[in-house]
Amino acid sequence: MIRILLTAPYYEEAREKLAAMFGEVIYKPWKDHGRGYQPDELIGLLEETRAGALITEHDEVTAAVIEAFPDLKFISVCRGTPSNVAVDTATRSGIPVFNTPARNAQAVAEMFIGNLITLMRHTLAGIEWLKEGKWEAGAHTSYLQFKGNEIAGKTIGMVGFGATGQTIANLVKHFPAKVKYYDPYLEAEDPAYEKVTIEEVFATSDVVSVHLPVTPETRGLVGAALIGLMKPDAIFVNTARAVVVERVALLEAIRNNRIRGAILDVFDHEPPDEIDYALIRHPKVLATPHIAGATHEVEDHHADILNNALRAYFVAGDRAVKQWVNRTEKP
Repeated sequence: MIRILLTAPYYEEAREKLAAMFGEVIYKPWKDHGRGYQPDELIGLLEETRAGALITEHDEVTAAVIEAFPDLKFISVCRGTPSNVAVDTATRSGIPVFNTPARNAQAVAEMFIGNLITLMRHTLAGIEWLKEGKWEAGAHTSYLQFKGNEIAGKTIGMVGFGATGQTIANLVKHFPAKVKYYDPYLEAEDPAYEKVTIEEVFATSDVVSVHLPVTPETRGLVGAALIGLMKPDAIFVNTARAVVVERVALLEAIRNNRIRGAILDVFDHEPPDEIDYALIRHPKVLATPHIAGATHEVEDHHADILNNALRAYFVAGDRAVKQWVNRTEKP
């Protein structure tokens, strides 16, 4: 039996399945706490509960936390990347770390579609025009002024083609739209998706959408050279991580009308700084406050993904579990 300290949001049925697998679940969600647990608070909880494993979401699982409990059977983080966990320390202690990639793929994909349509159809400007009482009798101003474009027939280019990129592709292909992607680490199973160079994605796409993790290779990857390849009527989308894009280069391209506009959900600084706000407030930018993955269903998804991964690893003995972050041997 393993007693699990669970601080991530987890729906009741998923908690019951977890308890059936391991024996006991102590549920202390960070939401009830009002914020993620800090290292000293997490150490106190682990001591108090005498837990042998930890499932977290936003808590600070630092090296100090792990070094205080080197015998944990596993650490799981209900996020796409375990950025709040000292994975190297866990690895040195022989503690497997699991995450939940793709938990928000559907949420981000739906937001992508909604915001793309909103920008392409000038929806927000049309709403404001209507609210301001500018509709005059007999006039066709709105029909002419806010005439936009359809997704159908466009080329959607993906930079990074993991779960989120592929979920978006599966939606937009039915409009129908053509999908091109750049990803050096995978080949899409669907032959309808065309794998190309990153330069071709930027040069030939009507919409360029970024879906990259933060790594030494991806930081600042999208700079002036790539943005400069975009068509003048192309739209740039980033719902992934801000630091993979050189924001000044993007801002200059928008200000100088070198691209049609941008849809942004992530920023270099959150809360934003002056440069971020220059992007956010630009009339050609549709900006949202890092909410592309914020749906109630995401929490259900991460619980199901993690339960399945833990069952595969601990019950079935599957050491090829893709959610096992610090796997050292090849699957």
